[in-house]
Amino acid sequence: MHLAAFLNAGPMGTSGWRHPDADPGFLTADYYRHVAKLLEAACFDLAFIPDALSVPRSLGGSFAPAVQWGSGTPRLDPLVILGVMAGVTEHLGLAATLSTGYHEPFHLARALATFDHVTNGRAGWNIVTSFQDAEAQNFGQSALPPREARYARAEEVVSAAAQLWDSWDDETLQQNKRTGEFGLASKVRSVNFHGDFVSTQGPLNVPRMPQGYPLLIQAGASPSGRDFAARWADVIFCSHESLASATAFYREMKRRVADHGRDPQQVRILPAATVVVGDSDADAQQKHRAFAERVHPLAGLSRLAYHVNVDLTRYDLDGPLPDLGEVGVQGHYDEVREFAQREKLSIREIGRWYGARTEGNMIGSVSTIVDTMEQWLEQDAADGFMIQATHLPGAFREFVRYVVPELQRRGLHKTHYQGATARAHFGLERPARDAWQQRALRR
Repeated sequence: MHLAAFLNAGPMGTSGWRHPDADPGFLTADYYRHVAKLLEAACFDLAFIPDALSVPRSLGGSFAPAVQWGSGTPRLDPLVILGVMAGVTEHLGLAATLSTGYHEPFHLARALATFDHVTNGRAGWNIVTSFQDAEAQNFGQSALPPREARYARAEEVVSAAAQLWDSWDDETLQQNKRTGEFGLASKVRSVNFHGDFVSTQGPLNVPRMPQGYPLLIQAGASPSGRDFAARWADVIFCSHESLASATAFYREMKRRVADHGRDPQQVRILPAATVVVGDSDADAQQKHRAFAERVHPLAGLSRLAYHVNVDLTRYDLDGPLPDLGEVGVQGHYDEVREFAQREKLSIREIGRWYGARTEGNMIGSVSTIVDTMEQWLEQDAADGFMIQATHLPGAFREFVRYVVPELQRRGLHKTHYQGATARAHFGLERPARDAWQQRALRR
């Protein structure tokens, strides 16, 4: 079982900052150092930081709800925070969310190659296309481009970045003090990438990284996102409201990976799991109810509006959720729609639920939670889990203290790291130079 930890570079969730055990110090380095050491002690494969490039304006066309309720803001720079975490760990993989919409490939390739070198091969990139109009408006656009255009740009950005990473051979550096030859120029090449959206000449000014490419992570749930993930992703992050939907997604994505000529065994699928553990199932349910009571419905709606990029105040909050058409994060919307239709919730009720929802329905005693995780593995719904915290650092501390030992006792989770890089933690091969040629979309 592969374990990754999902944590914001900022306050957790919708009202996680209100939890009595929540540490308010998310603007300090010590906050992230503590979490990093906690995760490495439990042999987590990866720490994963999501991101967005704006203060959300999705609810009522104003940033006031996001600030008032702490929904989607603040967000610190993920690479800076991961650098802090890298300084107190030796093994933990470290993945940053970086948008293909508002970064150029040379900048992305250089930053991630540098980070991979200085962490001895622990860098990961969560590839996103951005999902809010507010992000577009921070970069000179009036609105977010259509999804197909965003993925077309993403295809070019990732292809160009991969070619930049491949622009140096592994054996380029010589540093021969006797002859004075620093590197073999014949082992470096230009890229000369020219696309419809981006261009770069290359070569990169950073040698080929320890992992070849960073660990590539993707969470697209739309048809375009799923196809993109099947071509590029090493780890696919997803969110499901039921075991049935998780199993169907797992089968579909492994098939899509194979259809693109890749080995499905070289792709890991990690559903989100928000774990609330108690002394008993009843105790865990009570803990979750106490947390949910701290969530104001408008706080949850602010978070949902931020995720779907739709102003929900345009609708009757006491009526059902209508069809929203194209949304920001398709996976979250599909999950909400599935649950709301089943439970017959109004938009206002959805707000309270969404603000306190626990993805994966993992609320219970240690044995209940581990039984559930084991079931998902055995039924091919997951290769592991992206553990999400209701609050920090307490939720991770409880998971590490109570759940991890039982996973290890059952032989479901490792007791020590066996590889040096993020890819090795997931049992993935180092990509050969020019691996991008097998992954890039043929136009």
